[in-house]
Amino acid sequence: MIQDIAEELREFSAEREWEQFHTPKNVSMALSVEASELLEIFQWLTPEESEHLSSEQYIRVAEEIGDVANYLIRLCDLLDLDLEECARKKIDINRAKYPAEKVRGSSKKYTDYDE
Repeated sequence: MIQDIAEELREFSAEREWEQFHTPKNVSMALSVEASELLEIFQWLTPEESEHLSSEQYIRVAEEIGDVANYLIRLCDLLDLDLEECARKKIDINRAKYPAEKVRGSSKKYTDYDE
C-alpha cells in the first residue's frame, strides 16, 4: 500500500517535472509546513473540542493528514527508507526508553526518570 502511494507520488511529480524541487531538504520542509497546518486546526480548541470536531474541521484534518502522509512517504522514497520499518524500529526504541512498569500513567520524558 505505501509503496503504491510512493509510486503514485513519483508519477505525480514526474508528470509536472517537479523532481528538481523534490529534494530531501525541500520535502522535509514541506512536511513541517503541512504538520503545522494540521496543528493550526487544533491550536485554540479545548481538549474536549479536539475530540468532537465539526464536519468542516474533520474534513480539514483529513486533508492535512493526507498532506503530511504524502510528504512523509515521498521523503522516505527519496531517501530509500522503509516507512514501516522506521516506525517499528522507533516503537522498539521507545519501548526501551519507556518501560511500562516504570512509566505507567505518567507523561514525564524518559530523561526525567531515575535509573
